[in-house]
Order: sequence, then structure tokens, then C-alpha cells
Amino acid sequence: MPRLSNLIERFIKEMLNEAEDGIIEIGRNEMAQRFGCAPSQINYVLTTRFTPYNGYYIESRRGGGGYIKIMKIAFNEEPKARSLIKEAVGDSITKNKAYHIIKGLREQGMITEREEAIMKASIEDTALSEVNIDRNKLRADILKNMILVLFR
Repeated sequence: MPRLSNLIERFIKEMLNEAEDGIIEIGRNEMAQRFGCAPSQINYVLTTRFTPYNGYYIESRRGGGGYIKIMKIAFNEEPKARSLIKEAVGDSITKNKAYHIIKGLREQGMITEREEAIMKASIEDTALSEVNIDRNKLRADILKNMILVLFR
């Protein structure tokens, strides 16, 4: 019998395949009730199986039961995005290296000057000043998600 995590993953992937635009919005509590588990189990599946490395972009909204928006990014059409995420960004990235990647995106015409400024501002040390643990890991996660949005 498949593990609960596998069942939840399969269910979400089926929903994404049925969605015309490859985007779904699910309620964390409703999913937990459907599968008879804690909402943290849904979080676990999302954070381990629906990662930027696997081509997924996730937005989470608090309140109202904890709704989550999941987007599938077609990496087959954009191998450049996969390469950027896996090789250049990785699991952790310094501010300077991230700035270099963002500057490269601008120089290649993939983002505007304004988008470059927004991306840099979102990973700036002052924006992450309240982070007391691995700031470079959080910076990498933010940058990976921004790159995914660029290629959707």
C-alpha cells in the first residue's frame, strides 16, 4: 500500500494535470481532512516533492485555512531555467553571487532594469535582516522562485 505522502503527491499532480493553466489552489486544512492527516503532513509533501528543482512554484497564504497556490513550470521548454537553478543558484548563495546572476539575466534581456532592482531588493541583507539562521539558503530559495516565475 502506498505511503500517505505518495497518495497526497499523486492527488496534487493529478489536479495539476487537469488544470488548464497548470495552476491550482488548494486549502491546506481541506486536504488534511480529505486524507485524514495533520496539515503539517501536507506541508511536508509540498516542501519535499514540489520544489523549484522539480519545476514547481508555490505561494502560500496564511489565514482562511491556509490556501496554497501551486504552479507547474514546464522545464522541458526552458532548460536554461533548470540549469540556472541547479548549477548557478544551488542550495545556498551569497548576495554577491546572486547579484551576478541577476545582472546576467538583465544583460541577456530576460528581465527589465526595474525587475533587476526588485529582485536585488528582495534578497538584500536588509530585507533578510530578521533571519537568524542560514540567510544564504533563504536567499537561494527566494532567487530560485523568482527565476521560476520568469520562465512560466
